Amino acid sequence: MAYIDETGDTGLISNGGTNCYALGCVLIEDSQWPKAFDSLLAFRNRLSTTYSINQRWELKANFLIRGGGPLKQLGLPPAVRHLVYRGHLRILQELNARAFSVVVDKNALSLSGQDCFHLAWETMMNRLERTSTKEKSTLMVFHDEGEDHAVRREFRKARRYLTAGSAFGTGHVRSKGTLFLDDPVSRASHNSHFIQIADMFAYAGWRTYMAPSAKVAQVCPSDMWKNLGDATHKAVNGLTRRGAPGVVLRK
Repeated sequence: MAYIDETGDTGLISNGGTNCYALGCVLIEDSQWPKAFDSLLAFRNRLSTTYSINQRWELKANFLIRGGGPLKQLGLPPAVRHLVYRGHLRILQELNARAFSVVVDKNALSLSGQDCFHLAWETMMNRLERTSTKEKSTLMVFHDEGEDHAVRREFRKARRYLTAGSAFGTGHVRSKGTLFLDDPVSRASHNSHFIQIADMFAYAGWRTYMAPSAKVAQVCPSDMWKNLGDATHKAVNGLTRRGAPGVVLRK
């Protein structure tokens, strides 16, 4: 099972768009899901007890960084929001889950709009196909609502045809997602804790490549990603070794 969310946008940088567009992915074996879900709920309960963060509130990178959304009423200082963010990365090992990120440098590639979206999702689908094929495991995708048609289009295309640069020499490797199940499932992020943490991983992955401002770094510094530890899905860029382990860079 793969839970995916995005950070940044695909808009033109000259019009105020972000410099990068990134996707975060949480991978959980279906047999591990019930235990992982209970453990994640227990973690959210601890946050509620310690910091008064309601279990039903949506937590995402932007809310933690800015102290916005439902967190605004609590007035939590940056140091506390840093601990909460870090806790979401560290909990993944306890969940027996893995995570990785895809980061597209829009400026370096002069990409925006649908081209940027396509590159990010094609890269994501390629890494998921390689993972499912190597591990001989079927895979179902859950993603944040909003781009349902576009995500479904990328997913269906990946089921038929995918390309990736060869790690050895020139040329491309062709494959297809034969172990992908059905169409991707759209979920409202406020109803899925797993999609919420995928959002945090997307942002943390981005910041391994592009350092945050001093203010943002109080909550999510450039080395936040390292807190994933053994839950990092390193295989996604283990051959190219571009970027931090588990962060696939397209630039």
